[in-house]
Amino acid sequence: MTTSMDRLAAAANGKIIDHIPVFCNLLDQGARELGLSIEDYFSKGEHVAEAQIKMQKKFGHDNVWSLFYVGKEAELFGCKKIRYATDGPPNVEDYIIQNYTDIECLQVPDDLSAHPKFAETAKCLQILKREVGGKVPICAYLTASMSLPAILMGMENWMELLMIGPVEVRDLLLEKCSDFFRKEIEAYRNAGADILVYADPYGSTDIIPMKLFKDLSLKWMKRDLEPGGLNGVVYYVGGARLNSVADEVIREVGIHAYYPGPLDDVTESMRIINDRALCAGVINDIKLLDWTPGQVREEVRRIVQGGLQVNNKFFFGTVVMPYGIPEENIKAMILAAKEFGRTTDG
Repeated sequence: MTTSMDRLAAAANGKIIDHIPVFCNLLDQGARELGLSIEDYFSKGEHVAEAQIKMQKKFGHDNVWSLFYVGKEAELFGCKKIRYATDGPPNVEDYIIQNYTDIECLQVPDDLSAHPKFAETAKCLQILKREVGGKVPICAYLTASMSLPAILMGMENWMELLMIGPVEVRDLLLEKCSDFFRKEIEAYRNAGADILVYADPYGSTDIIPMKLFKDLSLKWMKRDLEPGGLNGVVYYVGGARLNSVADEVIREVGIHAYYPGPLDDVTESMRIINDRALCAGVINDIKLLDWTPGQVREEVRRIVQGGLQVNNKFFFGTVVMPYGIPEENIKAMILAAKEFGRTTDG
C-alpha cells in the first residue's frame, strides 16, 4: 500500500506513484475536531497529536503537524503572555523585547529539548512518531533568525531596527536568534520531525529589498542551517512571494524543497527551480472561506496543472488554513488535488 511518505519521496525524485503529495495545514481546526476550546486544545501534546491523526484520516491529505502556534517560540525565549482566540491561532500578547537593553539581556536556552515549554511539543511528536512515523510526514515549523525578532519585539519595531537601527544591536539580536534556531532545529530533529519548515517572511522581497536580502538574509540563512544540514528543510516565506529569490536560495544555500506564496505564478516557480528541487503549488486558502466547492475544484485544477506542465517534482499545499473554512471545501480541495495530480503515464 502506498503511503504518504512514499508519495513525497517519489515527488522529490520527479515521479508520481498514484498522485502528487497533498499537504493541508490544518492547525486550529484540531480544537473543533476534539470539541475543545483553543486554549484547552493547545495545553496538551496529546490533544494536538490526536487531532492531527484524526484529521489526516478524515480528509486524506499527506501530512501531520507538530505545530501548536508560532508564539511557542517566544515562550521558549521567556514570553509569559499568550492571547487565545475563540476561532483562530493564539498570538503573543506581551513582547519580551521592549527596548535595546532587553536584547543585550536576552538569553538563549541551553537545551531546548529539556525546556518546560517544549515538553508538550515533544509529547506530541512522540505520539505522532509512534502512530504514523515512517508513513505520514511529520512537519515542524521553525522561524528563521531573520524573522524571529518579529515575534519577540513586534513587526514594526523589528523593521525599524532592521532598516535604520544600530547595526551592532541588530546583529547581536540576529546572532542570538540564529543560535536559538540551531538548537531548535536540532531538538525537532531529535524528537522525530521529518519536514522542517524554515519559515522566513523576511526572506522575500515582498518584505525587504533585494539588496538587503542578498547582503543579510542569505548570510543568516546559511548560518542557521549549516550545523545540521539541509535534510528535510523546506523554504517557506510565510505566504509572501518566493519567485524573485528562489534562484538565489538554490544557488547560495542549496535547500531541496520550496513553498511559494499563493500570489506566485506556479508555472514560473517550477521553471525557475527547473528540476533542481521539489516545489509546491499553493492555494490562497483565505478564499476557501467563501468559495463554493466547485470554485475550489477549479482553482486546484489550475494550480496543479500549471505545476505539472513543467515537471513532476511537485506537490500541492495550503498556507495556514483559517479556522472557519467549511469542511466541504477542505474535502473538495484535497479530492481535486488528488484527481488532477494523478500520473498520466500509467
